[in-house]
Amino acid sequence: MIERQNGTDEEVVICLTTFPDSEKARQIGTIWVESQLAACLNLLPGVESIYRWEGKTECSAEVVAIVKTTRSHLPALEASLRELHPYELPEFLIVSPEGGSAEYLKWVRNGVNGA
Repeated sequence: MIERQNGTDEEVVICLTTFPDSEKARQIGTIWVESQLAACLNLLPGVESIYRWEGKTECSAEVVAIVKTTRSHLPALEASLRELHPYELPEFLIVSPEGGSAEYLKWVRNGVNGA
């Protein structure tokens, strides 16, 4: 059954961020799951990023992380990202799904709420 989300603190959200390599992505991702800041991460290695940084065009191999959490956990997740991430300015984008499988959304909420 599809559950529509309503924008509350317990709304499931998706955070997108990148890491310089799989080792750093796994290290930080494991911390987030174990501390219940995230229920799950999907790591997508082999991404090539092209961007401008300090006036120059750069090209880097990166790992994209798709992080599942709830809106109420975003401030702590962002603070942890800034503390642990090796980049001066790590990507932190939030996507709010319109809805999803009620069972999966419940699983994400339980994963960050200790149930």
